[in-house]
Amino acid sequence: MRTLTVPSTTPATTAPVSPGRQALDSALFQLDQAADRLDLDDSLRAVLATPRRSLTVSVPVRREDGRMDVVQGFRVQHNITRGPAKGGIRFHPGTDVHEVTALAMGMTWKCALAGIPYGGAQGGVSVDPASLSARELERVTRRYVNEVLPIVGPERDVPAPEVGTDRRTMAWIMDTYSVNAGYPVPGVMADGSAACGGAPERAEATSRGVRFATLRAMRGSPGGRTVAVQGFGKVGAPAARHLADAGALVVAVSDSTGAVVNRSGLDVDGLRAWSKETGGVRGYPEADPLSHDDLLELDVDVLVPAALEGAITEENAPRIRAGLIVEGASCPTTPGADRILADAGVTVVPDILANAGGVIVSYLEWLQEAQARSWSAREVDARLRGLVENAFDTVAEVSAECGITLRQAAHVIGVGRVAEAHRSRGL
Repeated sequence: MRTLTVPSTTPATTAPVSPGRQALDSALFQLDQAADRLDLDDSLRAVLATPRRSLTVSVPVRREDGRMDVVQGFRVQHNITRGPAKGGIRFHPGTDVHEVTALAMGMTWKCALAGIPYGGAQGGVSVDPASLSARELERVTRRYVNEVLPIVGPERDVPAPEVGTDRRTMAWIMDTYSVNAGYPVPGVMADGSAACGGAPERAEATSRGVRFATLRAMRGSPGGRTVAVQGFGKVGAPAARHLADAGALVVAVSDSTGAVVNRSGLDVDGLRAWSKETGGVRGYPEADPLSHDDLLELDVDVLVPAALEGAITEENAPRIRAGLIVEGASCPTTPGADRILADAGVTVVPDILANAGGVIVSYLEWLQEAQARSWSAREVDARLRGLVENAFDTVAEVSAECGITLRQAAHVIGVGRVAEAHRSRGL
């Protein structure tokens, strides 16, 4: 296999490799595999591996005690051949340019796989939002927007909420951009807040997409199927509720505070209320405590990694007992772990398919604005389900025909569509 870079889960030196660098290596590895199967030449491989734009900025933030801190911010536009860039903004202390680049690349393939006319982007600020007051967080957000202002906009690059950001963050982004433009520009961000011009259905779109992908992979009724969810947050908590509503038995969840398990099934709504009141799932009285590692290795039918990247590695993959893994998070499985899971017969629904619900509903939101019409929540949900199921069926068909995994098939389709767009435009 010809490679533009040689990813490795084992560093050649003793120097630690950042999670972001590992995520980028994984993303490039997936690209190389797809490029081999598509027989892409070296020039096109290089184009697809290289971000169109990559911006690193300094973001000063004045603290409440008068101190001035400076954190780094990033915005990467990986590919805009098929349409304007679309991608999340995350606030997390571990965020770096490698992680942001990997996520932007994944968004490119995700949009192409779903058949929507967007390219991939991602942004981030290397800061822990929990360490900031509301006013400090607002200052960070507005200053970050001012720094990346030259490359974002409704027709260029549309941010969306992600890890560490939410509707409030998006409202600040919209307001900051609008102040600079001199008029309201609600289309500058994708947001679930109707007050800012967004579609309310967007708030849990990613989680509903996870549900539809999971049910499609089950090929039947989910009744009685046991589920463990790693990451009981923005994606994982609603996904757990949607799966429970569909008839599955959610037996374990985790978040940054800990993990809990109840083999008889968790009361997901009760657990969400407990988490909101106490700040996490730890100590939930209707369940037993569990370690984070043990949750991943539980004997369940379905495992939904919905936290950060790199959760499933070569070290813990041999101990995973779930027969189906549905990736609610981006890049949660390393290439080495992927091989181990495939050899063990575990079905993995990849991130660029399983968590595409958010960007799909953003596209549906854009369609409504462009057509000056409004769809009901039921109509939006039906269209989301149709697009997710159609993408799943296409991936499953390629997987069966070529004898490759769902992840490999998804990347062959996504990379192939972007490569064809380059050719058709004479690039």
